[in-house]
Amino acid sequence: MRFGIVRFPGSNCDADCHRAVEEGLGEDAFYLWHRDRDLGGADAILLPGGFAYGDYLRAGAIARFSPIMKAVESFARAGGPVLGICNGFQILCEAGLLPGALARNAALRFLSHDVHLSVERTDTAFTGAYRRGQVLRMPLSHGEGRFVADATTLDRLEEEGRVVFRYVDAEGNATPEANPNGSLRAIAGVCNEARNVVGLMPHPDRAYAAILGSNDGLGVFRSALAATAAAAS
Repeated sequence: MRFGIVRFPGSNCDADCHRAVEEGLGEDAFYLWHRDRDLGGADAILLPGGFAYGDYLRAGAIARFSPIMKAVESFARAGGPVLGICNGFQILCEAGLLPGALARNAALRFLSHDVHLSVERTDTAFTGAYRRGQVLRMPLSHGEGRFVADATTLDRLEEEGRVVFRYVDAEGNATPEANPNGSLRAIAGVCNEARNVVGLMPHPDRAYAAILGSNDGLGVFRSALAATAAAAS
C-alpha cells in the first residue's frame, strides 16, 4: 500500500507520518508537494500537522486552495481514504471535506502534551483496528484545536455516529478536566458521511512505537491498510 503525504510550506510533521508508515507499518510512503496536481497513484492520503502557509488568516485557510487539494477532494469524494492530523484536520474542515471548524484553544495557549482519547467509532477507514470505547494515549500540539460547530451540526454528527474520537481521562470518562482545549462535546476527531475521510487533532504519527511513549496511534495506519485491502477484494 502506498501512502501519499502532502507537504505544504510550513508542514512540520510530514516526516513523522513518513516514519509511522514505513517504520511502524512497513508500507510505502512518499511525499506530494502542494503544487502537484495529481496524487501519484497513492492508495491513501495523509495531511500532516504543522503550520501550512504560516496559518495566516486562519489555520488551513490558505492551504485549502493549493493545487494539490483539488486532487485530494476528488480522491476523497470517490471514496479514497484521507486522514488529516492536527493542521491536516484544519485543512479538511476549511476544504469542506469535514464539518465544523477548529478555533483557538479555550485557554488561548499553545498546548503540547499527551491526552487520552476514546474510540467512538470503528467503522471508518482509520479506526477499524480498534475496539469501540478503547482508550488511547497520544500527544497533541496545537494552538487552534478547539472543535466548534453550530448545535444542529453537532447533533447531526452525534446522531449519524460521525464523532470518531473524544477527549477522555485515563478511565474513559469525558470530564471537563480531560478536555484540553474546550472542544464542544469533547470532540477530538470526526469523519465525513462516507466514513473514508477522518480528521483528528492528536498525533497518531507521534505514537506509533513504544519507544515514543505510546504505540496507540499505529492502529490508525493499520486500519487504513485493512480498509484498502478490503475495498480491493
